[in-house]
Amino acid sequence: MTTTFDHRRILFSIATTIALCAPTFVQGRQSIPDNFVEEWGRVQSEFTRLLGDEGIVGGSLWFIQGNDALAREHFGLADRNSNRPVDEHTIYHWASITKTFTGIAIMQLRDRDLLSLDDPAVDYIPELRQIHNPFGDIEAVTIRRLMEHSSGLRASTWPWGGSEPWHPHEPTEWGQLVAMFPYTQIEFEPGERFSYSNPGIILLGRIIELLSGDPFEAYIDKNIFSPLGMTRSYFDNTPYYLMEHRSNNYFVTDGHVQENGLDFNTGITVSNGGLNAPVGDMIKYMAFLSGAADNDFVLSRTSLQEMWEESNFIEEDNDTRHYMGLNFFLLDHLGQRYVGHTGGQQGFVSFFYIDPATHTGAIAAFNTLGLRGNSDGPPRPNTRRVLSELRELVFHYIIPLFR
Repeated sequence: MTTTFDHRRILFSIATTIALCAPTFVQGRQSIPDNFVEEWGRVQSEFTRLLGDEGIVGGSLWFIQGNDALAREHFGLADRNSNRPVDEHTIYHWASITKTFTGIAIMQLRDRDLLSLDDPAVDYIPELRQIHNPFGDIEAVTIRRLMEHSSGLRASTWPWGGSEPWHPHEPTEWGQLVAMFPYTQIEFEPGERFSYSNPGIILLGRIIELLSGDPFEAYIDKNIFSPLGMTRSYFDNTPYYLMEHRSNNYFVTDGHVQENGLDFNTGITVSNGGLNAPVGDMIKYMAFLSGAADNDFVLSRTSLQEMWEESNFIEEDNDTRHYMGLNFFLLDHLGQRYVGHTGGQQGFVSFFYIDPATHTGAIAAFNTLGLRGNSDGPPRPNTRRVLSELRELVFHYIIPLFR
């Protein structure tokens, strides 16, 4: 159902859902900088202003050092129908941030000598021979090139469009993807450059299943979620006992809010973008990545560092240069290196970035995406711009305090 957007409802919810955590001493590290609360207040003010101005229904922004959440902000509503506010238990969909888990799983299998990153993907997925490669043999599409988005495969999952309500959100079975292979071609010479490819990550998920003998979801649960204590993380449909915490998601067009429903199924594309979790679980993942927790049994620091080596230049904007690693984005901002990823699917948009040098990081998620409306209509939310501005605020005002 489409309803008119009510800014007063959101502004009321701001007053009731924003929380600032008091700085805490982190065992084994230096104390929190004296001006942390003051600088975080600056970020907090911009956070609430940006989300309120853009008409975002609900969102969260957290900052961590080590294993601790030093500050967290909650805005608005997780579900408008029930007037349920966003809180620390709210479960978001993390979309393409799932790709980082897929990459870690591949590195786990590599470290167990079950594959090499330079193996041709066709060695594991012989159906790939049906793809047309005008530049040579399909063997040039290696596992490494899938991870660094330089395989030459197209960006989108589907090779054609479609918006009928009866269309599946994503292909639901492996056979549907295989049926597309004869209609797929490699668009540039593999290894030549960066070009973001969702199908490439789905192929990595298939390789994980073939080598481990587990469904992708089961493999990640057993080898990443469980050892990190991510007990409320899952893929696709929400378990009944967590449904009360699941965020809805929304499209906004010409000032009207359209809810998309609490759940959707990413089908066979789950390894590309099926992850759901509360921010608290994602903090455990970030602590592992940042080196704050001794979790080499998940993946060694050496292998993580390998994933964070530059493979391809992506772009430069303002003071930031963007690179691709192995399933991670790398950002050089004013001479400092950050590691993370972004996500966007249905109405959900998110990012996380860590600074491994200081064991700090920021994570944000929103449940609202603006869609292009008529030029004479009300402004639409620009959620991705909000994420970009928040990232810059954290990079500029907060993380430098810890260096």
